[in-house]
Amino acid sequence: MNTNFLLIYYLLGINAVTFVLFGIDKLKSQKGWWRIPEKTLLMLAVIGGSMGALCGMRLFHHKTKHKKFYLGVPILLAIQIALICYFRFI
Repeated sequence: MNTNFLLIYYLLGINAVTFVLFGIDKLKSQKGWWRIPEKTLLMLAVIGGSMGALCGMRLFHHKTKHKKFYLGVPILLAIQIALICYFRFI
C-alpha cells in the first residue's frame, strides 16, 4: 500500500474520531455528565484531527469560547496543511 494512501486513511480516521468526540463531549456537557478532558480533544487535533475538531466546534457550537480552541485549532490546521504541502511537493 502506498504511503500517500496510508496518510489519507489516517487523516480520515483521526478527523472522524475527533469530530465524533467533540459531539459526544457537547452532549455530555448538556447532560451534566463526566466530560472528555480538554487535553484529549486538543491532543487529537495536534496529531492530525484539526479539521475534525474545527468542524465539530462549528457544527456543535462547542468550545468556541475557549481561546486555546478558537485560536489554536485553526492555527494547527494551517500548520498541518503547510506541512502536508511541503512534504508532498518536495
